[in-house]
Amino acid sequence: MNYVSTRGAGATVSAATAIRQGIAPDGGLFTPETVPSITRDQLEQLAGQSYSELAATILSRYLTDYQPADLKWMVAKAYAVPEKFDTAAVTPVVKLQEHTYLLELWHGPTCAFKDIALQLLPYLMTKAAELTRDSKEIVILVATSGDTGKAALEGFKDVPGTRIIVFFPEDGVSEMQRLQMVTQEGQNTLVVAVRGNFDDAQTGVKQVFTDPTVIEKLADKGMSFSSANSINWGRLAPQLVYYFYGYLELYRRGVIKLGERLNVAVPTGNFGNILAAYLAKTMGLPLGKLICASNANKVLTDFINTGIYNRNRPFYTTSSPSMDILISSNLERLLYYLSDRNATQVTAWMDSLKRTGHYRVDQATFSRIQELFYAGYADEAETLATIKAVYQDSGVVLDPHTAVGAAVVAQYLAATADQTPVLLAATASPFKFNASVLRALAGPAAVQGHNEFELLEQLARLVNQPVPAALQNLKQKPVRHRTVCERDQLAVVVQQLLGL
Repeated sequence: MNYVSTRGAGATVSAATAIRQGIAPDGGLFTPETVPSITRDQLEQLAGQSYSELAATILSRYLTDYQPADLKWMVAKAYAVPEKFDTAAVTPVVKLQEHTYLLELWHGPTCAFKDIALQLLPYLMTKAAELTRDSKEIVILVATSGDTGKAALEGFKDVPGTRIIVFFPEDGVSEMQRLQMVTQEGQNTLVVAVRGNFDDAQTGVKQVFTDPTVIEKLADKGMSFSSANSINWGRLAPQLVYYFYGYLELYRRGVIKLGERLNVAVPTGNFGNILAAYLAKTMGLPLGKLICASNANKVLTDFINTGIYNRNRPFYTTSSPSMDILISSNLERLLYYLSDRNATQVTAWMDSLKRTGHYRVDQATFSRIQELFYAGYADEAETLATIKAVYQDSGVVLDPHTAVGAAVVAQYLAATADQTPVLLAATASPFKFNASVLRALAGPAAVQGHNEFELLEQLARLVNQPVPAALQNLKQKPVRHRTVCERDQLAVVVQQLLGL
């Protein structure tokens, strides 16, 4: 399996090279030349596999230069119970209501769905360096809207031959997310707050990646960049697995028959999580409509409904900060496939986005998007109301991101009367967003005058659930990272931190 840039420049590369480099030299994203297929008979065979076995099988279709035996031990280590995850299912499926099920993706060490990929990526990355005979120290650059940063820091903590620098928007993450990052341990971890929003951090990181001066200085020091964001194929590929697992789990329970369709709903900002569902569908997993859920920053909703991508709009800070994004990087990969791999056209769209802040896709591409996706959004009031309504109806506590997804599922069902079962990606533990969840369940007065750890205990008592140990233990951890930079100073800070 070879990989190409979505923007068409440069030669094809191996999976290991794509993972090692993180982003293509032309600024595009590495993506598989072809999408492998799974037959119905093969799908039935997969139904008997554990999560780790399934991961090794699916990943072997994409990472063909990795030995199957290596993939098996990597996923076994990444998804070990109880060292990494608190359940052998890794991503358990829970019934929410009639025809709707939650795919719980937050049972890893940082209580967010990013753990699924970022517990595995360090193994893939270090093996990639071995396979490509690249002895340079790997410097991981990450822009985060909240969850990726902590998951990447935890995954790469003290991994030999690596350093990791995470940039997060200073006022754009929850307090619990901030505490998770600024207290991060590890001799190779660095965390920087950016005076700006996530798009500023993400744009800055991409610019550093392709800055020839920084790259030259890095090479002189025996280092080279890579990424742990979902722009890196090694971050995205593991996310395909849980859609297969969710489908097969519902098949095992008798909710669906093999071959019957299953709709998937995903709260998303950077489009990586729902892109993984699209790729699983393209492989042959019988998924129906892909329901894309946005918060008040509804750039994806508007794009899917109009064919016009326009980031020139107000930016809202919401209770679902991991979706507070106006530039959705992984959409570029979808456009590459839906435009029949027209890299020239994709480059033109991305250039227009950079120059003008918007672009319009052609009618053929737009028609394909409309056929595949349904898009909706939930504002702040609807998000909090959904948290309360779902808890009252089912006793299930949703975090704000998953609540956005649940609200959009309700919109979809009302608009279509589609009776196809829906699998909703539950992306984070509600305890990571304790203030917002408490505000929804008990009113604003319940939050006033309390610190983060008092809020954790208060939420635990209210819903009669234990606080995840990873969050409870933050109380004893000192702040280790205090660096703050302006939005246009990322390159300067990177050079200072690395001694270039």
